[in-house]
Amino acid sequence: METILSWSAWLSAGLIFFLRVSDMTLDTLRVLVMMRGKKSVAWLLGLFQSLIFVLAITSVLNNLDNPLNILGYASGFATGVVVGMLIEERLALGHVQISIVSSRRGAAITERLREEGFAITEIPARGKDGMVSLLNCSVLRKNVRRVQEIVNEVDESAFITAEDVRPVRRGFWRA
Repeated sequence: METILSWSAWLSAGLIFFLRVSDMTLDTLRVLVMMRGKKSVAWLLGLFQSLIFVLAITSVLNNLDNPLNILGYASGFATGVVVGMLIEERLALGHVQISIVSSRRGAAITERLREEGFAITEIPARGKDGMVSLLNCSVLRKNVRRVQEIVNEVDESAFITAEDVRPVRRGFWRA
């Protein structure tokens, strides 16, 4: 019990927490850039992530008598995942395929998105209640919110989905 109350025990746990937050932040980012095909960035992040991991786990295993180290390790893991997700969200790396289904205003949505510089493909389709417009729009992730705002302004009842994609060849991408 005396060990837990010492400053060195708390400092050790804090260091492990910080190392683990850093490690898992890099790990989360590494997985996300790996999924987007960025090999060299994934390699570099993996290198630093694994070095930090070794330091963190060694600190825990060398001081198993301090339960704060284990708590710092576990809470650093969880916090690092969230921090990595928040950073990746801010960076908004990659491309998204947005599908929009509008039963009434497909042509108006298409026109408005094109005015804003977005590439869009309009496909006539049949829904449960009749003909609809199926609109496909490929955008950089940082532009998803803007496309959503435009669609909502033109047709608030439009159905919108989005999925991450990797561009393979050609096409129009708004930079």
